[in-house]
Amino acid sequence: MLALLPVLSLGAEAARGSTGLWSHLAGTVLLSALADTLVLLTGVGLIAGCLGVALAWLVTAHDFPGRRLLEWALLLPLAVPTYIVAYAYLDILHPIGALQGAIRWFLGYSSPRDFRLPDIRSLIGCIFLLSLVLYPYVYLTTRAMFLTQSANLCDAARTLGVPRRHLFRRVALPLARPAIAVGVSLALMEALNDIGASEFLGVRTLTVSIYTTWITRNDLAGATQIALLLLLIVVALVSFERWARRRQGYATAARSRPMEPLRSRGLRGTGLFLLGAVPVCLGFVVPAGYLVLEAFKRWQFAGLSPRLVSEALNTVLYAGGATVLTLVAGVVAAFALRLSAGRLPALLYRLSTIGYAMPGTVVAIGVLLVVAPLDRFIDGTSRQWFGVSTGLWFIGSGAALIYAYAVRFLAITAGSADAGLARVPRSLDDAARTLGYTAGGALRAVHLPLTRASLSAGALLVFVDCVKELPATLLLRPLNFETFATHLYGEAARGTYEEASIAALAIVAVGILPVIVLSRVGRNA
Repeated sequence: MLALLPVLSLGAEAARGSTGLWSHLAGTVLLSALADTLVLLTGVGLIAGCLGVALAWLVTAHDFPGRRLLEWALLLPLAVPTYIVAYAYLDILHPIGALQGAIRWFLGYSSPRDFRLPDIRSLIGCIFLLSLVLYPYVYLTTRAMFLTQSANLCDAARTLGVPRRHLFRRVALPLARPAIAVGVSLALMEALNDIGASEFLGVRTLTVSIYTTWITRNDLAGATQIALLLLLIVVALVSFERWARRRQGYATAARSRPMEPLRSRGLRGTGLFLLGAVPVCLGFVVPAGYLVLEAFKRWQFAGLSPRLVSEALNTVLYAGGATVLTLVAGVVAAFALRLSAGRLPALLYRLSTIGYAMPGTVVAIGVLLVVAPLDRFIDGTSRQWFGVSTGLWFIGSGAALIYAYAVRFLAITAGSADAGLARVPRSLDDAARTLGYTAGGALRAVHLPLTRASLSAGALLVFVDCVKELPATLLLRPLNFETFATHLYGEAARGTYEEASIAALAIVAVGILPVIVLSRVGRNA
């Protein structure tokens, strides 16, 4: 129930807000922010969806030199948070940067006034960069669906006169619709959660509006009402994903063989590899290479900043604490669902994991509405009884930030625990009970050892997501508290990109860990 408190508090606070404030926001902020958000979501959905589906079909239906490399390399952009990609390309594509300077030199121009590329600080630029990072969500789910499709279906279509070049449109694509809907929904929710890339690129989305309304204008009530609108958009996205597969049901033969890929060699095979390598280069190789170069320059010029040690400690300490809390809560939620089968426990389980669908800014406001009254109560009680002020105990200590991480990522550990427990036969529960074990004793002695691999993967994903999380960290961090993500955001906002390159490179290095896990899952799919 603790995961539901931020959502309930958000709704209650928005309901208490004045209608005059809402009308003022609608006239000054909401219309333009809502329009930019909808255009951004539409563009990212179309580009990331088409790119992810095309790449999934490329490595599934074709066999060419380098295909095995592309299968996992196409996941690498997931290691680069959206705000780091924007940060890198802002410097790479700067009008007086090395790239545009080289182009002008090659074309014979001497001044940026004579020739310059279109400014990436635009809505179109934001859509393009976000799509480069988020297409792996669609690629991963769609490729898993393509791999499970039986070759018998393709053979049946061929016997009915369907040419091989039409198998994708007539057979594979319709069967993959549920997976595509899931992948696009995940990509859109990540786009909604973004704050750094949108702000760096000058796009005023609802998420950016929440941040500026709260921090810049000191208007928590207005930020709450905008957050409620953003939450409604998230609910609409989740509902659309479920609606898109409402009547979809599939059955595969127990001994079905996978589809045989079409062998391509020579120039055709090389062309297919280069085609698949373009998104990897633009979404990972270019920004990661830029970060390595800038980090080396920074290290040569001034060495490592002493702040990096404290920032690394803060990042690891808070991400680790949130991971432990989230893992314990996820195991408890999944095990309670296993013990109490029924609609009510299943509903409570789903509600407790709703935080993953909520942007970090929405979670941060909801958590603040929960812990701020508690902080005031503790401080008032301490003043009355002991004459000592405790201050903002939860907010000032960072406990509120850990709570926000747990609410945001509980779905990951709960899902991992539930998937692991599903593989444990019910007969082991009965055997433990006959031996005198209580439910808690059976969990410790039987279920946890058998689900260790699944729980470890979930904990790793939560840790990395906490390291990369920017919106909630910006809004709930204590005073004089910096992590790698907030340090990067501050330096990029000031335009001192080279100062943040080492922190950005550290985030990318940590982000590669779940990509390795996901690549193994995809290989075994």
